[in-house]
Amino acid sequence: MEYKRLGDYIREVNVRNRELRVTKPMGINIDKHFMPSVANIIGTDLSAYKLVYKNQFACNLMHVGRDEKIPMAMWNDANPIIVSPAYFVFEITKTEDLLPEYLMMWFRRAEFDRNAWFYTDADVRGGMNKDALLDMRLPIPSLARQREIVSEYETLTRRIRLNEQMIAKLEETAQALYRKMFVDGVDKENLPEGWRMGKLDDVAECYDSKRRPVAGYDRDKMDSSKKIYPYYGAAALMDYVDDYIFDGDYILMGEDGTVINEDNTPVVQYVRGKFWVNNHAHILKGKNGFDENLIYLILKNADVHELVTGGVQAKINQENMMKIPVTIPLQEVLANSKGQVSPVFKTLFLQQKENSKLTELLSLLLAKMG
Repeated sequence: MEYKRLGDYIREVNVRNRELRVTKPMGINIDKHFMPSVANIIGTDLSAYKLVYKNQFACNLMHVGRDEKIPMAMWNDANPIIVSPAYFVFEITKTEDLLPEYLMMWFRRAEFDRNAWFYTDADVRGGMNKDALLDMRLPIPSLARQREIVSEYETLTRRIRLNEQMIAKLEETAQALYRKMFVDGVDKENLPEGWRMGKLDDVAECYDSKRRPVAGYDRDKMDSSKKIYPYYGAAALMDYVDDYIFDGDYILMGEDGTVINEDNTPVVQYVRGKFWVNNHAHILKGKNGFDENLIYLILKNADVHELVTGGVQAKINQENMMKIPVTIPLQEVLANSKGQVSPVFKTLFLQQKENSKLTELLSLLLAKMG
Protein backbone atom coordinates (compact mmCIF):
# COMPACT_ATOMS: atom_id res chain seq x y z
CA MET A 1 0.00 0.00 0.00
CA GLU A 2 1.25 3.48 -0.89
CA TYR A 3 2.20 5.70 2.05
CA LYS A 4 0.71 9.20 2.08
CA ARG A 5 2.16 12.40 3.53
CA LEU A 6 0.39 13.31 6.79
CA GLY A 7 0.50 17.04 6.00
CA ASP A 8 -1.71 16.48 2.95
CA TYR A 9 -4.54 15.30 5.22
CA ILE A 10 -4.38 17.60 8.24
CA ARG A 11 -4.16 21.31 9.00
CA GLU A 12 -3.13 23.34 12.03
CA VAL A 13 -5.88 24.80 14.21
CA ASN A 14 -5.18 27.90 16.28
CA VAL A 15 -8.34 28.94 18.12
CA ARG A 16 -7.60 30.76 21.36
CA ASN A 17 -9.61 30.74 24.57
CA ARG A 18 -10.37 34.48 24.19
CA GLU A 19 -13.74 34.37 25.93
CA LEU A 20 -12.36 32.18 28.73
CA ARG A 21 -14.96 29.53 27.98
CA VAL A 22 -12.70 26.93 29.59
CA THR A 23 -10.72 27.50 32.79
CA LYS A 24 -9.05 24.15 33.47
CA PRO A 25 -6.17 23.37 31.09
CA MET A 26 -5.32 19.81 30.05
CA GLY A 27 -2.01 18.16 29.36
CA ILE A 28 -1.07 14.96 27.54
CA ASN A 29 0.73 12.02 29.10
CA ILE A 30 3.15 9.71 27.32
CA ASP A 31 0.41 7.09 27.08
CA LYS A 32 -1.28 9.50 24.66
CA HIS A 33 -4.26 10.50 26.79
CA PHE A 34 -5.44 13.92 27.89
CA MET A 35 -5.13 14.57 31.63
CA PRO A 36 -5.61 17.58 33.92
CA SER A 37 -2.56 19.82 33.67
CA VAL A 38 -0.18 19.82 36.64
CA ALA A 39 1.21 23.24 35.72
CA ASN A 40 0.80 26.13 38.16
CA ILE A 41 -1.66 28.45 36.42
CA ILE A 42 -1.87 31.13 39.13
CA GLY A 43 -1.57 34.45 37.31
CA THR A 44 -1.56 32.71 33.92
CA ASP A 45 -3.45 34.29 31.03
CA LEU A 46 -5.72 31.41 30.02
CA SER A 47 -7.11 33.42 27.12
CA ALA A 48 -3.89 32.59 25.23
CA TYR A 49 -4.49 28.84 25.59
CA LYS A 50 -5.62 26.86 22.58
CA LEU A 51 -9.09 25.32 22.30
CA VAL A 52 -9.38 21.69 21.21
CA TYR A 53 -12.73 20.51 19.90
CA LYS A 54 -14.14 17.05 19.26
CA ASN A 55 -12.10 14.97 16.77
CA GLN A 56 -9.22 17.43 16.92
CA PHE A 57 -5.70 16.48 17.97
CA ALA A 58 -3.09 18.08 20.19
CA CYS A 59 0.54 17.16 20.72
CA ASN A 60 3.61 18.33 22.57
CA LEU A 61 6.59 18.33 20.21
CA MET A 62 9.08 19.72 22.73
CA HIS A 63 10.15 16.53 24.58
CA VAL A 64 10.12 13.84 21.90
CA GLY A 65 13.81 13.01 22.20
CA ARG A 66 13.72 12.87 26.00
CA ASP A 67 10.51 10.82 26.30
CA GLU A 68 11.10 8.80 23.11
CA LYS A 69 7.40 9.35 22.40
CA ILE A 70 5.23 12.11 21.01
CA PRO A 71 2.61 12.99 23.65
CA MET A 72 -0.33 12.99 21.23
CA ALA A 73 -4.06 12.71 21.91
CA MET A 74 -7.43 13.09 20.18
CA TRP A 75 -10.32 14.80 21.98
CA ASN A 76 -13.64 12.96 21.59
CA ASP A 77 -16.04 14.88 23.82
CA ALA A 78 -18.58 17.47 22.70
CA ASN A 79 -17.28 20.07 25.18
CA PRO A 80 -13.94 21.64 24.19
CA ILE A 81 -10.81 21.72 26.34
CA ILE A 82 -7.81 24.04 26.43
CA VAL A 83 -4.15 23.14 26.13
CA SER A 84 -0.87 25.01 26.37
CA PRO A 85 -0.18 27.65 23.69
CA ALA A 86 3.01 25.68 22.96
CA TYR A 87 1.03 22.62 21.82
CA PHE A 88 0.46 21.87 18.15
CA VAL A 89 -3.29 21.48 17.53
CA PHE A 90 -4.62 20.11 14.26
CA GLU A 91 -7.58 18.46 12.57
CA ILE A 92 -8.22 16.25 9.55
CA THR A 93 -9.15 18.10 6.38
CA LYS A 94 -9.97 15.12 4.13
CA THR A 95 -12.56 13.46 6.36
CA GLU A 96 -13.84 11.50 3.36
CA ASP A 97 -10.46 9.73 3.19
CA LEU A 98 -9.20 9.50 6.76
CA LEU A 99 -10.99 8.67 10.03
CA PRO A 100 -9.81 10.48 13.19
CA GLU A 101 -9.93 7.22 15.15
CA TYR A 102 -7.75 5.47 12.57
CA LEU A 103 -5.21 8.29 12.63
CA MET A 104 -5.06 8.17 16.43
CA MET A 105 -4.41 4.44 16.21
CA TRP A 106 -1.48 5.17 13.91
CA PHE A 107 -0.10 7.67 16.43
CA ARG A 108 -0.23 4.96 19.12
CA ARG A 109 2.10 2.64 17.21
CA ALA A 110 5.52 2.13 18.76
CA GLU A 111 6.95 2.35 15.23
CA PHE A 112 5.49 5.84 14.84
CA ASP A 113 7.29 7.06 17.98
CA ARG A 114 10.56 5.40 16.95
CA ASN A 115 10.35 7.08 13.56
CA ALA A 116 9.54 10.44 15.14
CA TRP A 117 12.62 10.18 17.35
CA PHE A 118 14.87 10.42 14.28
CA TYR A 119 13.35 13.81 13.48
CA THR A 120 14.25 15.40 16.83
CA ASP A 121 16.75 18.24 17.13
CA ALA A 122 19.94 18.52 19.19
CA ASP A 123 18.26 20.17 22.17
CA VAL A 124 18.58 18.45 25.58
CA ARG A 125 14.87 17.58 25.50
CA GLY A 126 14.92 16.64 21.84
CA GLY A 127 12.24 18.82 20.29
CA MET A 128 10.57 18.04 16.97
CA ASN A 129 9.66 20.56 14.32
CA LYS A 130 6.00 20.50 13.28
CA ASP A 131 7.04 20.48 9.61
CA ALA A 132 8.83 17.19 10.29
CA LEU A 133 5.58 15.81 11.70
CA LEU A 134 3.71 16.93 8.60
CA ASP A 135 6.26 15.19 6.40
CA MET A 136 5.78 11.84 8.10
CA ARG A 137 3.92 9.21 6.08
CA LEU A 138 1.26 6.61 6.77
CA PRO A 139 -0.83 4.09 4.79
CA ILE A 140 -4.44 5.14 4.24
CA PRO A 141 -6.69 2.23 3.21
CA SER A 142 -10.33 2.62 2.20
CA LEU A 143 -12.77 4.05 4.73
CA ALA A 144 -14.44 0.65 4.95
CA ARG A 145 -11.15 -1.00 5.90
CA GLN A 146 -10.36 1.79 8.34
CA ARG A 147 -13.71 1.21 10.05
CA GLU A 148 -12.94 -2.51 10.37
CA ILE A 149 -9.56 -1.81 11.94
CA VAL A 150 -11.02 0.77 14.33
CA SER A 151 -13.84 -1.61 15.27
CA GLU A 152 -11.35 -4.37 16.15
CA TYR A 153 -9.33 -1.94 18.23
CA GLU A 154 -12.35 -0.56 20.09
CA THR A 155 -13.61 -4.08 20.85
CA LEU A 156 -10.33 -4.85 22.58
CA THR A 157 -10.15 -1.52 24.43
CA ARG A 158 -13.73 -1.89 25.66
CA ARG A 159 -12.89 -5.31 27.07
CA ILE A 160 -9.80 -3.88 28.77
CA ARG A 161 -11.88 -1.08 30.34
CA LEU A 162 -14.46 -3.56 31.60
CA ASN A 163 -11.70 -5.66 33.14
CA GLU A 164 -10.20 -2.56 34.77
CA GLN A 165 -13.58 -1.78 36.31
CA MET A 166 -13.83 -5.37 37.53
CA ILE A 167 -10.31 -5.19 38.99
CA ALA A 168 -11.23 -1.99 40.86
CA LYS A 169 -14.39 -3.64 42.25
CA LEU A 170 -12.45 -6.73 43.33
CA GLU A 171 -9.88 -4.62 45.16
CA GLU A 172 -12.71 -2.74 46.88
CA THR A 173 -14.13 -6.11 47.95
CA ALA A 174 -10.79 -7.25 49.34
CA GLN A 175 -10.40 -3.95 51.18
CA ALA A 176 -13.90 -4.27 52.66
CA LEU A 177 -13.20 -7.82 53.86
CA TYR A 178 -9.93 -6.75 55.47
CA ARG A 179 -11.47 -3.75 57.23
CA LYS A 180 -14.36 -5.87 58.50
CA MET A 181 -11.93 -8.35 60.06
CA PHE A 182 -9.11 -6.10 61.27
CA VAL A 183 -10.25 -2.46 61.38
CA ASP A 184 -13.98 -1.80 61.85
CA GLY A 185 -15.13 -2.60 65.36
CA VAL A 186 -11.63 -3.64 66.48
CA ASP A 187 -10.59 -1.77 69.63
CA LYS A 188 -6.79 -1.75 69.63
CA GLU A 189 -6.81 -0.99 73.36
CA ASN A 190 -9.06 -3.98 74.11
CA LEU A 191 -8.22 -6.67 71.59
CA PRO A 192 -9.94 -10.08 71.64
CA GLU A 193 -8.22 -12.74 73.71
CA GLY A 194 -5.13 -14.07 71.95
CA TRP A 195 -4.81 -11.04 69.68
CA ARG A 196 -1.97 -8.53 69.97
CA MET A 197 -0.60 -5.40 68.42
CA GLY A 198 2.62 -5.89 66.51
CA LYS A 199 4.49 -4.16 63.73
CA LEU A 200 5.22 -4.81 60.06
CA ASP A 201 8.53 -6.42 60.98
CA ASP A 202 6.55 -9.22 62.69
CA VAL A 203 4.60 -10.18 59.57
CA ALA A 204 6.78 -9.20 56.59
CA GLU A 205 10.30 -9.92 55.35
CA CYS A 206 12.19 -7.02 53.79
CA TYR A 207 14.47 -7.66 50.80
CA ASP A 208 15.93 -4.19 50.32
CA SER A 209 19.46 -5.63 50.30
CA LYS A 210 18.74 -7.11 46.85
CA ARG A 211 17.74 -3.82 45.27
CA ARG A 212 19.71 -2.62 42.25
CA PRO A 213 21.08 0.94 42.55
CA VAL A 214 20.22 3.22 39.62
CA ALA A 215 23.74 4.60 39.48
CA GLY A 216 26.32 2.50 37.72
CA TYR A 217 24.61 1.46 34.51
CA ASP A 218 24.83 3.10 31.14
CA ARG A 219 21.29 3.24 29.81
CA ASP A 220 22.44 4.31 26.36
CA LYS A 221 24.43 1.08 25.96
CA MET A 222 21.58 -1.22 26.93
CA ASP A 223 20.33 -3.41 24.10
CA SER A 224 16.58 -2.69 23.85
CA SER A 225 15.98 -6.24 22.63
CA LYS A 226 17.09 -7.49 26.07
CA LYS A 227 14.70 -5.35 28.11
CA ILE A 228 12.64 -8.33 29.16
CA TYR A 229 11.99 -7.92 32.89
CA PRO A 230 9.82 -5.15 34.35
CA TYR A 231 11.94 -2.61 36.19
CA TYR A 232 10.31 -0.63 38.99
CA GLY A 233 11.84 2.74 39.65
CA ALA A 234 13.13 5.71 37.69
CA ALA A 235 14.21 3.93 34.51
CA ALA A 236 12.92 1.55 31.86
CA LEU A 237 12.70 -2.19 31.28
CA MET A 238 16.01 -3.83 31.90
CA ASP A 239 17.75 -7.20 31.75
CA TYR A 240 20.42 -7.15 34.42
CA VAL A 241 22.41 -9.77 36.28
CA ASP A 242 20.39 -12.63 37.77
CA ASP A 243 21.61 -11.80 41.28
CA TYR A 244 19.18 -8.89 41.32
CA ILE A 245 16.18 -10.55 39.66
CA PHE A 246 13.12 -11.29 41.77
CA ASP A 247 10.65 -14.00 40.85
CA GLY A 248 7.34 -14.46 42.66
CA ASP A 249 4.80 -12.39 44.59
CA TYR A 250 6.13 -9.26 46.32
CA ILE A 251 4.80 -5.96 47.59
CA LEU A 252 6.68 -2.78 46.65
CA MET A 253 6.42 0.34 48.78
CA GLY A 254 7.88 3.70 47.84
CA GLU A 255 10.96 4.80 49.82
CA ASP A 256 11.43 8.34 48.52
CA GLY A 257 9.79 10.76 46.14
CA THR A 258 6.04 10.19 45.97
CA VAL A 259 5.70 7.90 48.98
CA ILE A 260 2.33 8.88 50.42
CA ASN A 261 -1.21 9.28 49.04
CA GLU A 262 -3.68 12.03 49.89
CA ASP A 263 -5.31 9.79 52.52
CA ASN A 264 -1.90 9.31 54.24
CA THR A 265 -1.55 5.69 53.07
CA PRO A 266 1.77 4.63 51.52
CA VAL A 267 2.23 4.20 47.78
CA VAL A 268 2.32 0.44 47.23
CA GLN A 269 2.21 -1.97 44.31
CA TYR A 270 1.54 -5.71 44.09
CA VAL A 271 4.11 -7.30 41.75
CA ARG A 272 4.05 -10.87 40.41
CA GLY A 273 6.55 -12.77 38.25
CA LYS A 274 10.08 -11.75 37.31
CA PHE A 275 11.21 -8.18 37.92
CA TRP A 276 13.95 -6.09 39.42
CA VAL A 277 13.78 -2.83 41.30
CA ASN A 278 16.05 0.08 42.08
CA ASN A 279 16.82 1.56 45.49
CA HIS A 280 13.77 3.84 45.51
CA ALA A 281 11.31 1.15 46.61
CA HIS A 282 11.10 -1.24 49.53
CA ILE A 283 10.54 -4.93 48.72
CA LEU A 284 8.33 -7.00 51.02
CA LYS A 285 7.06 -10.54 51.35
CA GLY A 286 4.75 -12.01 54.00
CA LYS A 287 5.83 -14.27 56.88
CA ASN A 288 4.46 -15.88 60.06
CA GLY A 289 1.15 -16.80 58.47
CA PHE A 290 0.67 -13.48 56.64
CA ASP A 291 0.74 -13.75 52.85
CA GLU A 292 1.32 -11.00 50.29
CA ASN A 293 -2.44 -10.40 49.95
CA LEU A 294 -2.66 -9.40 53.60
CA ILE A 295 0.59 -7.39 53.52
CA TYR A 296 -0.82 -5.43 50.58
CA LEU A 297 -4.09 -4.76 52.43
CA ILE A 298 -2.28 -3.83 55.66
CA LEU A 299 -0.24 -1.19 53.83
CA LYS A 300 -3.24 0.06 51.84
CA ASN A 301 -4.93 0.81 55.16
CA ALA A 302 -1.91 2.14 57.08
CA ASP A 303 -1.58 5.80 58.09
CA VAL A 304 2.11 6.60 57.58
CA HIS A 305 2.20 10.40 57.56
CA GLU A 306 4.12 10.45 60.87
CA LEU A 307 6.75 8.10 59.41
CA VAL A 308 7.66 10.41 56.53
CA THR A 309 11.02 12.18 56.85
CA GLY A 310 13.13 14.26 54.50
CA GLY A 311 13.08 17.86 53.43
CA VAL A 312 12.60 18.65 49.76
CA GLN A 313 12.03 14.97 48.96
CA ALA A 314 9.75 12.88 51.16
CA LYS A 315 11.18 9.59 52.43
CA ILE A 316 10.03 6.54 54.41
CA ASN A 317 13.16 4.66 55.40
CA GLN A 318 13.27 0.93 56.12
CA GLU A 319 13.49 1.34 59.89
CA ASN A 320 10.35 3.48 60.01
CA MET A 321 8.50 1.28 57.53
CA MET A 322 9.01 -1.84 59.60
CA LYS A 323 7.44 -0.06 62.60
CA ILE A 324 4.04 0.29 60.91
CA PRO A 325 1.49 -1.02 63.46
CA VAL A 326 -0.19 -4.33 62.59
CA THR A 327 -3.07 -6.11 64.29
CA ILE A 328 -2.07 -9.77 64.77
CA PRO A 329 -5.01 -12.12 65.44
CA LEU A 330 -5.14 -15.76 66.51
CA GLN A 331 -3.81 -18.17 63.87
CA GLU A 332 -7.28 -19.63 63.20
CA VAL A 333 -8.68 -16.13 62.61
CA LEU A 334 -5.74 -15.34 60.37
CA ALA A 335 -6.30 -18.54 58.36
CA ASN A 336 -10.00 -17.70 57.99
CA SER A 337 -9.24 -14.19 56.77
CA LYS A 338 -6.76 -15.52 54.22
CA GLY A 339 -9.40 -17.98 53.03
CA GLN A 340 -11.85 -15.14 52.39
CA VAL A 341 -9.43 -12.75 50.75
CA SER A 342 -7.48 -15.24 48.61
CA PRO A 343 -10.30 -16.05 46.10
CA VAL A 344 -10.86 -12.33 45.52
CA PHE A 345 -7.21 -11.74 44.66
CA LYS A 346 -7.13 -14.90 42.53
CA THR A 347 -9.97 -13.55 40.37
CA LEU A 348 -8.31 -10.12 40.31
CA PHE A 349 -5.05 -11.62 39.05
CA LEU A 350 -6.91 -13.52 36.31
CA GLN A 351 -8.48 -10.25 35.14
CA GLN A 352 -5.05 -8.60 35.14
CA LYS A 353 -3.59 -11.50 33.15
CA GLU A 354 -6.38 -11.25 30.58
CA ASN A 355 -5.76 -7.52 30.24
CA SER A 356 -2.08 -8.22 29.68
CA LYS A 357 -2.95 -10.57 26.82
CA LEU A 358 -5.47 -8.09 25.40
CA THR A 359 -2.83 -5.37 25.51
CA GLU A 360 -0.50 -7.65 23.54
CA LEU A 361 -3.26 -8.11 20.95
CA LEU A 362 -3.64 -4.34 20.73
CA SER A 363 0.06 -4.01 20.02
CA LEU A 364 -0.15 -6.67 17.31
CA LEU A 365 -3.13 -4.93 15.74
CA LEU A 366 -1.30 -1.60 15.70
CA ALA A 367 1.81 -3.25 14.25
CA LYS A 368 -0.26 -4.78 11.43
CA MET A 369 -1.37 -1.31 10.34
CA GLY A 370 2.06 -0.84 8.81
